[in-house]
Amino acid sequence: MPEATVGRLPLYLRALVEMAERGEGTISSQSLAGAAGVNSAKVRKDLSYLGSYGTRGVGYDVAYLLHQVRRELGLTQDWPVLIAGAGNLGHALANYRGFEERGFRVVAILDVDPATVGESIGQLRVRHLDDLPEIVRELDVAIGVICTPGPAAQEVADRMVQAGLRSILNFAPALVTLPNDVSIRRVDLSSELQILAYYEQRKAALELVAAGRGSGRDGLAPISAAGR
Repeated sequence: MPEATVGRLPLYLRALVEMAERGEGTISSQSLAGAAGVNSAKVRKDLSYLGSYGTRGVGYDVAYLLHQVRRELGLTQDWPVLIAGAGNLGHALANYRGFEERGFRVVAILDVDPATVGESIGQLRVRHLDDLPEIVRELDVAIGVICTPGPAAQEVADRMVQAGLRSILNFAPALVTLPNDVSIRRVDLSSELQILAYYEQRKAALELVAAGRGSGRDGLAPISAAGR
């Protein structure tokens, strides 16, 4: 299955869950495309990799398609997750109940700060990063989440790999280099905000142009003949 298709499956899953909660029994590729923010041809192509082709004039069975997507994403089983970094973000993720609803169970949170180790976060007690190998082995951890400051990210990632983890989600503002057999996904919140700021700036400039107050170039107002 192409990586781009895998990346869209969570979008379909979210849309299908919402439809199932509303009691909808079937869904067309066009409706699913609209809910996921893609085109219907792409939806049909993506779902064909699951062996699901729908019924002409009827569409897809929501419950069955939901099962197929969850199965393909590996969400029909429980995935133990540990978090490295017990700061504000680590706290928030550890307390987020939505993970369990989607098959992910946070089983441990670790840190190196003596003032933080031993603290309780929900039902978890913060443990020292040195306990990482033991925790991975005893709790059969599948996924590691990095919520540390940027400078510590590479060392933490290396220690996760050494402990046996092969799937890592990195929230730290830093790139990490890992072996080819390790799957890593990076979530850079500041970069995403910067991209949104870019589009906001463009929209503001276009609104000025539409209002006749900008030249469309660098947001500069046009110079009148009298002012030359």
